[in-house]
Amino acid sequence: MLWLYNIGISFYGFLVSVFSIFNSKAKLFCQGRKNIFDHMEKTIDGTKKHIWFHFASLGEFEQGRPLLEKIKELHPQKRIVITFFSPSGYEIRKNYALAAGVFYLPLDTAGNAQRFISLINPEMAVFTKYEFWYHYFKTLNDQQIPLYLISGIFRPNQIFFRWYGSFHRQILGFVDHFFVQNSESVNLLKQLQLENVSLSGDTRFDRVAENALSPKKVALVENGWINKPIFIAGSTWPADERLLVALIQRQPDWQFIIAPHEIDEAHILDIEKLIPGAVRYSKLDNGTASNSQTLIIDNIGLLSSLYQYARISYIGGGFGVGIHNTLEAAAFGIPVIFGPKYDKFQEAKDLIALTAARSIETESDLSTAFTHFIENKEAGKIAQKYVNEKTGSTRQILEFIENRF
Repeated sequence: MLWLYNIGISFYGFLVSVFSIFNSKAKLFCQGRKNIFDHMEKTIDGTKKHIWFHFASLGEFEQGRPLLEKIKELHPQKRIVITFFSPSGYEIRKNYALAAGVFYLPLDTAGNAQRFISLINPEMAVFTKYEFWYHYFKTLNDQQIPLYLISGIFRPNQIFFRWYGSFHRQILGFVDHFFVQNSESVNLLKQLQLENVSLSGDTRFDRVAENALSPKKVALVENGWINKPIFIAGSTWPADERLLVALIQRQPDWQFIIAPHEIDEAHILDIEKLIPGAVRYSKLDNGTASNSQTLIIDNIGLLSSLYQYARISYIGGGFGVGIHNTLEAAAFGIPVIFGPKYDKFQEAKDLIALTAARSIETESDLSTAFTHFIENKEAGKIAQKYVNEKTGSTRQILEFIENRF
């Protein structure tokens, strides 16, 4: 199976290089990995030990960030190296101040893994939620460098638990300790005779709770635009945005903020066509901006702060591969609405069970959910209580791994 895995990695690299001709994300993916080892040698001191944090993308960075920042707070002498697989994480956090270096993760080949680990000289490695790379994991294991998976979540339909998943089960065997989100994950791993697992919850709860306690003010929005109740649609895709149009038209006494997941010019223009009269955040200092019912956020990094102004939220992605972060909104005591594809997200299931969230599929569903949450004043409080009761994961993980320092 290893030979098939290696072929798959090579083929993936080839496909991305082809797509990079006409796809901006693929182009960044390829360009960011050019001369990556030379860049690393010039950036970090390989004679010093580092703690390696790897994140698939920006969402996983925010998930693992509480642990990273707590380690740096308690052990300021520790050097941290961060890697991302996706451009959406790297391009936004490439200048992150607490890291000695931030890099794209080279593709998972035996040569790349050995050279990379030799260069960063890790004393431990921390992966957040998922991404299981055979050669990186094996090289860490061979060199007896501890590898931790935090905020992990496993489901019975994953390849690890299939009869044909022996190769992928071997990858799990290279992990020193799993810190997982739910009891189902604990039980699934133990079925594979993996006892090195702790039920620690999700570090995202720590992150969003901290953010809700002291959110950054968004002055242009707070002082120059808001004059009605706010509905925020965060991390939206076109399928989400099309659903929102009718709700906006039917609710003139509300203002709407749309923060799309992708903010390229073509996407912003498409939203403006859907919602004539919507204003971009970048033009909010225009004197006429305050007259618009809908605000389009056309930059990155504001969404987690904007939730403080909302009464109801909609989280995008539920008509694609899966919903985005519901907890950022819930932490502010805001009920959440999202599309049908949420089964991979324990917090979404929990919020629905607690009546603090609703899943929708149609414009009619969205309208009904909106009305429900206007009338149900307790839903937001329930959401916030749920978040606050789930904090503490970072502390538990830190207490365990500090013994390895």
